[in-house]
Amino acid sequence: MEIKNLEPKSVFYYFEEISKIPHGSGNTKAISDYLVSFAKDKRLEHYQDAQGNVIIIKEATAGYEKKEPVMLQGHMDMVAVKKPESTVDLTTDGLVLEVEGDWLSAKDTSLGGDDGIAVAYELALLAAGDFNHPRLECIFTVDEEIGLLGAKEIDLSCCKAKRMINIDSEEEGIFLTGCAGGMRVDCHLPMERTENSGHLVKVKIGGLLGGHSGVEIHKERGNSNTLMGRFLALAAEETECCLLELQGGLADNAIPRETKAKLIVKETAKIKEIAGRLEQELKKELATKDPGVYCQIEIEEETTLLSVTRDDTKKAACLLYSLPQGVQAMSADVKGLVETSLNMGLLSLKEDGIHAGFSVRSSLESAKYALEKKLYLLTKTLGGNCTTSGDYPGWAYRVNSPLRELMLKVYRELYGKEPVVEAIHAGLECGFFLGKIPELDCVSMGPDMKDIHTTEERMSISSVKRVWEYLVKVLEQA
Repeated sequence: MEIKNLEPKSVFYYFEEISKIPHGSGNTKAISDYLVSFAKDKRLEHYQDAQGNVIIIKEATAGYEKKEPVMLQGHMDMVAVKKPESTVDLTTDGLVLEVEGDWLSAKDTSLGGDDGIAVAYELALLAAGDFNHPRLECIFTVDEEIGLLGAKEIDLSCCKAKRMINIDSEEEGIFLTGCAGGMRVDCHLPMERTENSGHLVKVKIGGLLGGHSGVEIHKERGNSNTLMGRFLALAAEETECCLLELQGGLADNAIPRETKAKLIVKETAKIKEIAGRLEQELKKELATKDPGVYCQIEIEEETTLLSVTRDDTKKAACLLYSLPQGVQAMSADVKGLVETSLNMGLLSLKEDGIHAGFSVRSSLESAKYALEKKLYLLTKTLGGNCTTSGDYPGWAYRVNSPLRELMLKVYRELYGKEPVVEAIHAGLECGFFLGKIPELDCVSMGPDMKDIHTTEERMSISSVKRVWEYLVKVLEQA
């Protein structure tokens, strides 16, 4: 089935339109300008700031003028990742959408349903003329995926709403009312280089499922960057080797699936044995969580190349093997909720040394900063340093929430069953919005999506339709 034939037509029309526009994090000017053009075409009040955030306002329909306004919010950027064999340039090319059964995906790339579906819903609501609603204030923020940067800077002085529906969740029927805070921490360890002779060895650790570091960190899937640190620790301890290249991961908040390294090695038999041994260990340890894991090795001819010294290779191995990863603490108050975690989503060797980029999250501010301190001290001890960016607050549960009660009521009426209300470990922009409007009543929701932030990302077509009908009903009763 073609995208244009999917229901609701208006929602999928706008989703397809924005999918034609590259909109990875840090590359959102084109989609921001598209939103402004949309507002001008519809003759709607709108604002665009220096960061590219956009606010579009649609006044209430007749008879709804005295009702309290509603803010609808989502982010326009996506985690733009592609399969290794893909020739798509996600900085300049649009997505190739595909339909298979009930699922919408993108060929060889992430889909951007997180959070393109919010943009599509909001545009469809702004364009619609066949339902009643209060004043709608539609907020489109930039660079959520790299630290909620747009939400931090946006000016909401033009807004009147004291209630907000955030459309940035991935499970229909689950209403989010709280989330963790987080930050980006980048660890840097300088590396000295010298000419070294030996066999050129290529190492690749992959076959992992990856996933969203907030939504799926509790599944304890393998992180290819930390597993490469484990390999390097074994190699540096058991044989003579020097690091030449290192690259892994695509985003700090995505659990990396593949990491590659190149080494100069003296004993090829030993390095083969280490790789084989580690692969067997990982296959046992991750048999259920990541059954496809592998440690692949290729040995080439002898050469002499400028590479990291043996001593600094040991330092790099020590750092990468020692840095914490994954769940650090579970909530004592909410069963099954991760309290504190971190993810080494980015790893590279550059001219100035090793760089490791982490997404750090916690529902406790003190625990978040304690984990940041741990990364700093470990890195500093080995002669490196850390920088922090994108620090964002958590979103605390609101005991008295009229918006939540309305949304639960409408859900029961439409679905005939009880919804789920919970907090999540992933970060949402609601914390920043509450900092600007302290009395803001927030709820987050969305349609069913799977494997966001990966090339297997897909979105349920039927769920998109049900959530659209639900949103319209909520606004009619708001």
